[in-house]
Amino acid sequence: MTTYFDTLRTPYQNVPITEDGVATSEFIDATEGVVKLFDLLGSSAFAVVQNDMNGNIKKIRDRLLSTGPDLSGTLQLLVKNEGLPGDKKRTATEGLLWLLRGLEFTAKALRFSLDNQNEELATSFTKAYEQTLRKHHSILVRPVFTLAMKACPYRKDFYAKLGPSEDDVRPQLSTWLNALEKIVQDMQQFFEQGQYAKGF
Repeated sequence: MTTYFDTLRTPYQNVPITEDGVATSEFIDATEGVVKLFDLLGSSAFAVVQNDMNGNIKKIRDRLLSTGPDLSGTLQLLVKNEGLPGDKKRTATEGLLWLLRGLEFTAKALRFSLDNQNEELATSFTKAYEQTLRKHHSILVRPVFTLAMKACPYRKDFYAKLGPSEDDVRPQLSTWLNALEKIVQDMQQFFEQGQYAKGF
């Protein structure tokens, strides 16, 4: 029986990471898989998350297509070559920053779900939101996300969409999640050390 993870063109564990950094093209592919994951949550309330992620993926892809792999082949090269910290015209860098925030939120929510087998998704996603995205959102945006968290499906229904059973899905989810968490952590450190988030 196939699972959701078997359908991914590029899971995060297959995204190449070299001394130059995280491969941009494969990272984009893998992240499009996350956007589709929100379809499985089955609520239109998550459209705001998907639209945000898709918009940021487009900024990164446009930059890769316009500058080529020499300047943007890895996420680190893309950020370094787009402009100096503080320069406001770093569209792809800003897109990547927000994308990483969204991915951190998603990873945390799924990690809570994986580690707490009796926890409903609404609880896992709400806790993750409080710890990640909430501090970056205005008081106008927060209620939209709070509503989306409450609209999460029941745990059993979500896992049933991921695969034949939660037991079948857990090992694959764990491998995929470990790889996603590593990329997010590495990129956040990169942004911090180079002060690349400055100005956003």
